Amino acid sequence: MSTPAAAREPLTRPDGSPIRALVVDDEPSLGDLLSTVLRYEGWSVQTAVNGQSAIRSARSIPPDVIVLDVMLPDLSGLEVLRRIRTLYPHVPVLFLTAKDAVEDRVAGLTAGGDDYVTKPFSLEEVVARLRGLLRRAGATAVAEDSALVVGDLTMDEDSHEVTRGGSRITLTATEFELLRFFMRNPRRVLSKAQILDRVWQYDFGGQANIVELYVSYLRRKVDVGRAPMIHTLRGVGYVLRPAEAAEASSTA
Repeated sequence: MSTPAAAREPLTRPDGSPIRALVVDDEPSLGDLLSTVLRYEGWSVQTAVNGQSAIRSARSIPPDVIVLDVMLPDLSGLEVLRRIRTLYPHVPVLFLTAKDAVEDRVAGLTAGGDDYVTKPFSLEEVVARLRGLLRRAGATAVAEDSALVVGDLTMDEDSHEVTRGGSRITLTATEFELLRFFMRNPRRVLSKAQILDRVWQYDFGGQANIVELYVSYLRRKVDVGRAPMIHTLRGVGYVLRPAEAAEASSTA
């Protein structure tokens, strides 16, 4: 595992206080190493070596981001995530796993994880992924432009509020970033490769089914019970169009 090459622009919470990270790994040496690197970033770090202590730590001090090992001695990382998400539905989570099968990757993301890295990993990569997750979740003092509007769908990039026809839509950090990419490119066909590069910021091992999975999540929240806005162009990609402009079109 490599260490970060150099200090970068620091991230803070919106109130200027340090980012709060929770590192959960049953290998104390690895947990200590990750904690050291994140403290080097100026973050406040809590550590836990099992699932129960991770849940207690999260209840005590709400984290802004979580690094979570999938394999823990008492509870699985997926169960820890499920319990913590009942407390903090939108906290970004980066899974650490020794498993590299596609099924394990999809299982972690389906359970609500936002990203993952496979051991052994680069510490520089972990930090970069966490910084990306924090920016997506709006947990830092770095602000984007304000409002995006496509038809009756609106997104406030500062507050992370999304509404359609005046009704609030609750999204995870990854769903929000995916929808933001669509809304910044209305009526433009976006390929799966473009989406992987923009939303996940790497090619995800070429696993385009991750895009399909998250587009289906978005459709359930944005389109169900309404005129569809998110459309599939088979063999090409996806496009977001205002409902009034798209009602005559069919979705896949």
